[in-house]
Amino acid sequence: MALEALSGAHTMAELSAKHDVHPNMIANWKRRAQKHLPELFSKKLANVDASKDAEIKELHAKIGQLSVENDFLAKAFGR
Repeated sequence: MALEALSGAHTMAELSAKHDVHPNMIANWKRRAQKHLPELFSKKLANVDASKDAEIKELHAKIGQLSVENDFLAKAFGR
């Protein structure tokens, strides 16, 4: 509902009637969203970057392991 209020497509009165919530409550949610949404998205991006780095390290380790196994098998079968 806060995002709907932020979009400005509807007035507070319209949102209040639509969702059966007091306009002051919607205004509070809107104010909180304006204050905290930038933090939320910046933290999420940092978490995504850390997650991607960990995944990349894991994949590089797997590539190394498979390369060693591939070389071993190639030598074992005389290729």
